[in-house]
Amino acid sequence: MNIGIPKEIKAQESRVSMTPGSVAELVKRGNRVLVERGAGIAASFADALYEAAGAEMVDGPEAVFGEAELIVKVKEPQPSEVAMLGPQHILFTYLHLAADKKLTESLVATGCTGIAYETIEVNRRLPLLEPMSEIAGRMSAIVGSYHLAKHCGGRGCLLGGVPGVAPGRVVVLGGGTAGVNAARVATGVGADVTILEVDFERMRFLDITMGSAHTVYSNEANLADLLPRVDLVIGAVLVPGAKAPKLITREMLRMMPQGSVFVDIAVDQGGCAETTRPTTHEKPTYEEEGVIHYCVANMPGAYARTATQALNNVTHPWTMLIADRGLAGACAVRKELVGGINTFKGGLTCGPVADAHGLPFAGLAQP
Repeated sequence: MNIGIPKEIKAQESRVSMTPGSVAELVKRGNRVLVERGAGIAASFADALYEAAGAEMVDGPEAVFGEAELIVKVKEPQPSEVAMLGPQHILFTYLHLAADKKLTESLVATGCTGIAYETIEVNRRLPLLEPMSEIAGRMSAIVGSYHLAKHCGGRGCLLGGVPGVAPGRVVVLGGGTAGVNAARVATGVGADVTILEVDFERMRFLDITMGSAHTVYSNEANLADLLPRVDLVIGAVLVPGAKAPKLITREMLRMMPQGSVFVDIAVDQGGCAETTRPTTHEKPTYEEEGVIHYCVANMPGAYARTATQALNNVTHPWTMLIADRGLAGACAVRKELVGGINTFKGGLTCGPVADAHGLPFAGLAQP
């Protein structure tokens, strides 16, 4: 199969979809891999490493999209990339379509097969999303703590406190992968951490494994009770493939102290607050109702090399499967791959995305 790796063009996106080691393995299996020059430089993978791995280095995305059957990316295609897609393409990347109706409609119109990393579910887990959730979760406590500093507009609270001064209070919305990793780092620096969750079995697990954090059943009343005393809120709520629920209203935000911080990891899926809007690493924050909002839509891109390696660890086996067997053969071997297909032959094949935008749903049993 002809496999293409374009350079990511979303603002401040420094990751690359494949490491040189993975390229070498695909080439050894008889595949042709085309890599756009400069694709890996921001993640500290030089062009020479891809050449040594057997990749064909090409100039510009047109060469990649023009010759490749399978396009492997990190982030959702930007308008110029959508314009190069057609029915002959399999696009394998994070899509997050539930947050973007325009992208959904334009991607469907191309007729391409769009496979989203974030909707491949295995044993009730999202294995291709988990590494990025781990990074974003750990980052959220770090960037949240930093923006609590007075020079960043925060209220001047050190999360860990000092002897004689109580630690800062952190509320984490959601006890999944991102939430647990956020809580790990926050408790690690000595913060007083409360995790809100709805799954009682998950809360029992958190109670055993996160002994220094508290668990509280997630509902509006409990959240409203915590907000007036919080320093940092981390939104880590995910509904696979669907828009994130708006757990924090503007009125609830007004309960938070002036200069407190809200980090929304769920921004890729529309965010879990009414006041959420996507930001970039270049300008990551804004203020609403006296609360500093950090809503960067590609948080792991800040640590591009680590994130690239972690992402490649989980995506590469699926890429090899598609390359070895073709899409239909891969889906026959791993039926979970069908759940990752969001667009197929001009139809929208992901139910939660169709529901989010009120668009027609085209069922798909097997490609």
